[in-house]
Amino acid sequence: MEVAEERVALPDGREIDGFLSVRTRDFVAIVAVTEQDEFVLIRSYKHGPRTISLAVPAGYVEGGEDQLAAARRELREETGYEAGEWSALGRFVVDGNYGVATEHVFLGRGARRVAEPASGDLEEMEILLVPLAEIAGRLRAGEIAQLSSAAALALGVLELSRPAATGR
Repeated sequence: MEVAEERVALPDGREIDGFLSVRTRDFVAIVAVTEQDEFVLIRSYKHGPRTISLAVPAGYVEGGEDQLAAARRELREETGYEAGEWSALGRFVVDGNYGVATEHVFLGRGARRVAEPASGDLEEMEILLVPLAEIAGRLRAGEIAQLSSAAALALGVLELSRPAATGR
């Protein structure tokens, strides 16, 4: 983690001294969907929100690693799933003022279980398959506490609802 104090030049020419920025590693968030339109989610404790909640598989991009390669790796490590078809849903800065990190969101279609999870994470994790029809309700109910997961799921639902995207 890097915390810096910067002198920032604004577009209108003003300069601000002592502007803080925070930088952590970029990360991937994976919206993995099975052939049965079930989302592969993880229920675990996260200390930031200090609660047990649902989240998409996610993890840091390792030094020099391609973001898609990181997404494939994280999905398999955290859930034991692999996906057959991948598409990028975008990249987003976590905080508009402080920066923090960039989230790279991917959709993995045709997800299937191929191994046991081997994430090496400290927390206990439960893998859940949640039908597409339940995602909006779980978001509204606050079952997904991390904005990075909520945004990734919303992007995934939007992509899957496009007529050309479903092919059905």
